[in-house]
Amino acid sequence: MNRRQFIRRAAILGAGIAVLPGILGREAAEAAWQSGGGLDGVSVRPTYLSFRSLWNRTTTDAIIVHHIGNTNDDVSAATVHRWHKQNGWAGIGYHFLIRKDGTIERGRPMGTIGAHCYGENDHTIGVNLVGNFEEYMPEPAQIASAKRLIAAICRFYGFAPSADTIFGHRDFNATACPGQNLYDLLPDIIDGAAAIY
Repeated sequence: MNRRQFIRRAAILGAGIAVLPGILGREAAEAAWQSGGGLDGVSVRPTYLSFRSLWNRTTTDAIIVHHIGNTNDDVSAATVHRWHKQNGWAGIGYHFLIRKDGTIERGRPMGTIGAHCYGENDHTIGVNLVGNFEEYMPEPAQIASAKRLIAAICRFYGFAPSADTIFGHRDFNATACPGQNLYDLLPDIIDGAAAIY
């Protein structure tokens, strides 16, 4: 840890803003964040979903953005969890879901391998904005929450938000996801996350 990092961490602790994973340990920090305790000012609503077996992710170097796609309704993480279980999956494939009002809900535990982007799940976090963004626009509250959440995830895992670390699902698989309207906003989301970061 260099002097600048030490001073930053000491200042954050002194102000009582957050406890960083390097000080408390990544597991304790993740547990606090996932239970709704927040991290770096980002609150995550706990969902208490039960999963079939999950595997821990050992590397995290990117975030993949998604949309629901098949509906523009304001569905919950619990609803998506039920859908994905009906598909035979362990449960919701995304780590976070952002509702229309900007509320961030917990999906899969953050440190586990997701089921959101074929071939890329073992090193990425999946963030889903609720809606069908082929036909509709995301809500401003969703975009604001996405910027804050992405910045916080990047700080947590130690990589900067950029076009090399934040992607749309379609960047990897043959899909319309995250919808053209949201995909067109990704540069703005990345810039906003980078400014917060």
